[in-house]
This record gives sequence, structure tokens and C-alpha cells, in this order.
Amino acid sequence: MSNRNWWGVLAVVCALALAVVAAAPARAQMSEVKEKPPMYSYVGSWTIPRAQWGEMEKRDATTEKMMEKAMSGGTIVGYGSDVNLIHTPDGSTHDNWWSAMSMAGVLNVLDQAYKSGGAVAPVLSSATKHSDGLYVSRYYNWHAGSWKDLYTRVAVYELKPNAPNDAVEMLSKTVFVPMLEKLLADGAIHEYEVDVEAIHTEAPGTFSVDVIAANAEGLDKFNAAVQELGKSSPLTGPAIGSMVDFSQHRDYLSRTNATYK
Repeated sequence: MSNRNWWGVLAVVCALALAVVAAAPARAQMSEVKEKPPMYSYVGSWTIPRAQWGEMEKRDATTEKMMEKAMSGGTIVGYGSDVNLIHTPDGSTHDNWWSAMSMAGVLNVLDQAYKSGGAVAPVLSSATKHSDGLYVSRYYNWHAGSWKDLYTRVAVYELKPNAPNDAVEMLSKTVFVPMLEKLLADGAIHEYEVDVEAIHTEAPGTFSVDVIAANAEGLDKFNAAVQELGKSSPLTGPAIGSMVDFSQHRDYLSRTNATYK
């Protein structure tokens, strides 16, 4: 089954879960998964010429020192870098990111990066494209630790204009979090989060499900969990397509170095 079909199965299951929620008291159905305090994440993405990829790796190693200091001081709770594995003509090749429990924490580290000259490093000047994103998540969890050469899978969706205001909340509580918590407990993944934009630079209603797998086998376990979710529920009921515009769906896969407190 292709990745597109896996997420198609998940979409139907989401619709069924929402139907169950609608048919029973919402408080009883959603009591197991609770919204967490907001976690903010900054992501700086770059399109770096292939000849400069080695220099980008050296620059990431230098940036880690600043991030380690920010984490030990309690400013951030996680940081890392990604190298894109599935390239597109207009897509980025590398990114750096960090997360904090306040927007101030994220922005204070960004300010440090600018003042230290890290934002104008020579290798970044070679970039042909650059973009930034600031996101917020209320559904997330992770293992504490530091890892190299993990895999990050990001699935990006866009809600339709007529979708319920709490659509992301309902999907997170009834489908995403229960499945991802099991994978986290099994060690297949080290982190997950359901993100929306804190500063909107894309279409309203955009959200993403981000998973950091422990290894390539962890990705297989994630895909198997999505398939099992489909098999364990009858494929009937309203389609989640009534809420999500699947023509805008995109997937991203990266190699990741990550540290979480």
C-alpha cells in the first residue's frame, strides 16, 4: 500500500472517530487525551547547493553549542537539524529548529543567533532560497535524550473553510495522540507533535502531524500502525474529506539530529 493510501485509510478512520464523538458526550469521549500547555517551535529552512552540504554540517555543529547552552539554562526544551531526503525543485534541503514552552523562549534564542552572526554564516549566504516558520502545538510528547541520524516524517494538511473550529483538536484527541502514544511507549518513535502556525505564512487551516522515528524500522512500525488503525475499524461513515482538502496534502521525510530535555 502506498503512503498516500496509508493516509487515506487514516482519513477514513478519523471520520469514523469524529462520528463516534458526535454520537456520545464530548467530555466522556475526550477525557483520556488532554490539551497540553502550548509548545512553540521555530524552523529555519534553507536550500543549499550540493557542493556546500559539508559546510552546512559544520555550521550545524557550531549551532549546537548555542542550543545546548539555551537548553541547560531552561530557555528551550528541544532542538535539532534536518536534511531533506525527498527533494523537490522548489523545496529546501536543510533546516534548523528549536522548541520552547513560550514564544519568548523561541525568540530569545533567535535573537542570540542573529547577534552571534550565525544567521549570516557564509554557507547560509550560498542558499538559493530561505524561509522561516513559527508553530505552536498543544498535543506532543517525547523521550528525553540526544540522537543522530533519526528519521522525521511530516504530513501537512489543510482544513476546508467550513471545517469545525475544533477540527484539529478532535482529530488529535480521538486519532493522532492515542496512536502516537503507543508508538512512543514502544520506542518506535522518540517524539511527536501536532502543529499549527503561530505566525500565519501559509493558508489558514494548515496543520501538520510530525513524527521523529527512532530508526528506519520505526517508520515501518508507524506505517503499520496506520494500516492497523484502518483494519480495526469498519470502513464506513462520513469521509474526513468533508473537513480536509486533500488536494493540498504534502509529506516530508528527513534525516534528523535531535535533542530533547
